[in-house]
Amino acid sequence: MSKMIFINLPVTDLDATKAFYTALGCSINPMFTDDTAACIVWDDNLFVMALTREKFAEFTKKPIYDPKTHAAALYAVSFDSRDEVDDLLAKAVAAGGEETGEPQDHGFMYLRSFTDPEGHTWEITWMNPHFGGDEAATADEAGAADSSYSGA
Repeated sequence: MSKMIFINLPVTDLDATKAFYTALGCSINPMFTDDTAACIVWDDNLFVMALTREKFAEFTKKPIYDPKTHAAALYAVSFDSRDEVDDLLAKAVAAGGEETGEPQDHGFMYLRSFTDPEGHTWEITWMNPHFGGDEAATADEAGAADSSYSGA
């Protein structure tokens, strides 16, 4: 059985969060959704649990950060093609997200990123399955020289 990943995010507007992610093509699992939480399904293995800030606070004693002003994590998800990455970025922006930076093409990896309306940052990538050999050294040098490379 493969592992399932649940990313728990504090949100201020649960309904807007559900609308944003469904506009990206995700679905909502009603079994794990109520007035305080929504189980957002990306695929069979990746789920985002959007929790009201009050609900999120039940799971931690630490202060809850404001993702619009503080970075706590970058969430990276890979896709099967550059076109899928570009399509998802376009959907995110159309649904109220914001692109964060220019597209990055490192040869071995293509990366775009956006923030959702709550401020959570997502990096969406495509890894080139045909990249390797002498090209790998070139990509490593390019990545080291490019200060905007995030390493995701």
